[in-house]
This record gives sequence, structure tokens and C-alpha cells, in this order.
Amino acid sequence: MSITIYQAKKIITMNPSNPQGTHAAVRDGLILGVGSLSELEGWGEYELDTSFSDHIIVPGFVEAHAHVMAGGMMLLPYMGYFERKLADGSTAPGIKSYAELISALKEAEAKLTDPDEPLVAVGFDPIYFPGQPRLSRHELDQVSSTRPIYLQHASGHLATVNTPMLVSNGVTKEMQVEGLGRQEDGELDGELREPAAMGCCKTGNRIVQGINQTEQALRDFGALACNAGITTCTDLGGASLIAPKLLDRWQNITAEASFPLRIAQYNIPAMPGASAAFDQIADQFVALRKQESEKLRFPGIKFILDGSIQGFSALIDEPGYYSGEDHGQLLTVPEQFADWLRPFHRASINVHMHCNGNLTQQLAIDTVEKIVREDPWLDHRHTITHAQLTTQAQLRKMARLGLCANFFTNHLWYWGDQHYDITVGPERANSLEPCASALREGVSFSIHSDAGVTPLGSLHTMWCAVNRLTPSGRVLGEVEKISPYEALKAVTISGAYQLHLDHEVGSLEAGKKADFAVLQEDPLVVDPMSIRDIKVWGTVLAGTKHQAAG
Repeated sequence: MSITIYQAKKIITMNPSNPQGTHAAVRDGLILGVGSLSELEGWGEYELDTSFSDHIIVPGFVEAHAHVMAGGMMLLPYMGYFERKLADGSTAPGIKSYAELISALKEAEAKLTDPDEPLVAVGFDPIYFPGQPRLSRHELDQVSSTRPIYLQHASGHLATVNTPMLVSNGVTKEMQVEGLGRQEDGELDGELREPAAMGCCKTGNRIVQGINQTEQALRDFGALACNAGITTCTDLGGASLIAPKLLDRWQNITAEASFPLRIAQYNIPAMPGASAAFDQIADQFVALRKQESEKLRFPGIKFILDGSIQGFSALIDEPGYYSGEDHGQLLTVPEQFADWLRPFHRASINVHMHCNGNLTQQLAIDTVEKIVREDPWLDHRHTITHAQLTTQAQLRKMARLGLCANFFTNHLWYWGDQHYDITVGPERANSLEPCASALREGVSFSIHSDAGVTPLGSLHTMWCAVNRLTPSGRVLGEVEKISPYEALKAVTISGAYQLHLDHEVGSLEAGKKADFAVLQEDPLVVDPMSIRDIKVWGTVLAGTKHQAAG
């Protein structure tokens, strides 16, 4: 087995006992050591690789909340407000007005040759257009009065459809489905909130779900991660438990030597809000773990417990939403959630819980307390993901229970102004994503992109946590800023810890995977405002180089 020693301008290890070096020795995909060349030469005959002698090496970033839809959604027409990078390094432009939206949809519609094929697009969010009436079927009818149109919002929790989409799916005002948006006269307005309502327009919804499971979506997911320096990434909405064909696809693609990413897939045990035989599903999950491979792991499962703040469908505590209509939906029955969670906890299966609203988060905290009292698994690392409006009292209790937080720091940039002005008001907007408070209270946390809700990019989530800046130039919560080192820890070893993978990845030390992110500049030295602009050369995965596109 040959040894390669990689030379760099600087190697930041995130290993406190050996914080940095200039060389890393690798054999058979594992790190032998990090230090100076003279310290590593004792391992034996080696090949010196100087490709990165002018670069900074850090542990491969660990993205603990993302979705394969980051690759799949960009195979559909993109209608987001902010521009978005594609897997090949090119950029999809942003949409800044309703007029631009209608024009872009018309352009996409003109490319369809089958008159009955639905037009499905993604990435839109009406909250960016406060001077306009909320987008409805009437605006989309301007694109086509005959072709069904399904426009999924950026959050993934809502969609807006046109009249032909409603008609073709038999959706009428007489239907009593929670989440069907209505006009003042009771007629449907075309907005669909949360899975039950979105599923009513199945001919559009199925296209979104289906494209996210294609081979191209998986490959683009890997490419986007490599472009961002990510070497371990979650698919936090996996379906391998219920779709064996998808499991085969994941196994085949991740087994390819050219695939540049380790996948930590968290499976959804049931559709959001639906009950199931969770005892049996826990047994099935234990069996699924026998299908793990070097680049495909199954650390746990995920429950989705509410909606999105900007969609007004997250469940938040008093005093409620600052403005806008509260559509908060709890996607579980509170009295039943312990029964849902218990079988997984007892089987030592890690659980991540989607909680955007603090009222939902309180249910998650109380439920974990109940099951930990019953079955004291002291190393569960159950995680509240998003955790955006976490209160100080909740942080104190989370620390005592061993609960982790995964903060959606990108919200500070992508929706920070909207949270300040529209959704939750100044005080709560300033305390969004309370990273500094989590540090003070002793809560282990990571930070995430929720890609494709926002783009994959650990340098961007770091930038948000360090600077807490909004597009208008407002700083949201100066006292909740953290240092660049603390932010780097959140996207490396702390992310790995939440996935129960910190013994393998997340830091550069002897015996761990040789997974590197290769950067042009040092994120701990540059002006903090420049962190997100650092160029990524690419990654090294188990000693194999993968260069970023673009």
C-alpha cells in the first residue's frame, strides 16, 4: 500500500490536540498523520503531492441537513429570487418581479411540445414581493389558460398552481383539505400549503418528487457538494425504506469511484402527519443498515413536525406571527408523538426532527425528555433541525437532555429582512439561529443550508453565522455572532457528531478518512465578510482528488 503525503500552505485539522500542520500522510484512504514533512517521513516510502502547496486544506465539510432535491430541482425551470449555481458551475438568474416571473414561465412553457404536459417550476417565494398581492392562480393563468402549471415555493412546503392544474386534478372549493388556499368568497386561490394540499395536485407534485430521484439528480447532488467542498452530506428526506429501487440506485451511484461524496441518508418513516406501524419500521431500518457501504450510510430517521416560517405554516408560540395570516400546522398529534419516536430511540436509531416554530420545538424537547426518562440512551444525539426560533429556556433544557441543534443560518441572509419586517418582528428576528447562546449553554450544534431550499455551501452558512447580515445591510443580533473557528467547527466535526460519524470524518487526524476540502484562502484569517467568497478548488475523498466545476 503506497503512501501519499499532501503538502499545503496550511492544514487546519479541527483536532484540538494537533490543530494544524503543513503536510498530511495518507495510506489506503486513511490519514496516517498531520504535521510537518519531517514528522511524517517515518511512515516509510512516500510520494509527495504538491498540488495544494498554495492552498488551504480543512476537513471536508459535513452538511448535516440537505436534500437530493438540490440536484433534482435544478433540472426544472428555476424561478427563485436569488441566482443559483448549477452543477456545471454555471448560474441560473434570479427573478425580481412578477413580470419577470410571468415572462420566464412563458418562455419555459413555449419549450414544451406536448400540449397536455404540465409546466412545473421551482424556487419561487411570494414573500419577496410585499408590494404585490400574494401570487395566485390568476397570475399563473396569464401564462396559460389551458396548460396545468405547478410552481413549487422555495421552502418546499407550499406551491401555487393555475386554474387548469386545479381542474385537471379535480380540486374544487367543496373539498375540505387543510392547506387549500381560498379567496374571501371561498373560491380556491391556487395556493397549496403543506403536503396534504400539495398532494391534491398530484400531476404536478409527482413531477417534482420524481425528478429528485433520477440518476441525474443524484449525480448533480454530488457535483454541487464537491463544488462547495462538502465530502459528507445528508439526504434528509430519504425513501430507501419504502422504495427498494431507489436504494439500488443510491447504492450503484455511490459505489462509482468518480462519485465524490459520502451520503448520510435519513429516511422518512411515514408521510408528514401520517401515522404508521413505527415498531415495524424501526425493525426495517435496523435491517436497512446492513445495506450500508463506504459512501452510503443510514444514521437515522427524520420526522417533519411543522411547516415554514416564511410560509406562515410553522407553529410558533405567543405572541404569534408579527403580521400575515397564521397557517401554522403541527404535522403530528402531540399525544402520539412519543409513540412515534419511542421505537427508534429504543433501537438506538438517531432521530432528526424538523421544527421551524418554537412551539413545535417545545413538543420535540418534551417528548425526548419523556422517552429518555423511560429508556436512558445517553448518547442519542437526537437533533432539532432548523431550530430557528429556539428560546433561551429551550437551549438550557436541550443541553441537559443531550439534544443537538442544527441551525438554518442561511435564513439570516435569504429571509432575514422578511423575518424582521413581516413574519416574527425585530426581537425574534435578532435572536434567530442563536449560535452564540447555544455555545454558552453547552448545546452541540451544526449549521446548514437545507439545500435545495437554499444552495449547498458550507462557506456561506459559516459566513451567515459569523456576520448575521441581511441583504438590506441590517445585522440581525450582533450578540449571536460566532467566530470563524466556531463556525468552521459547526460545519465539520460538530456536523459529523450529529450524524454519529465523528469517529470517521469531520476532523483530520490519524485513523480517520482522508476527506479534505481544498480552499484558495484561509477562512480563519480572511476578513470575515469574505468567507463566503473563498474559492473552492474541490475535495479529496479517501485520498482521491475531485476538482470543482467552474
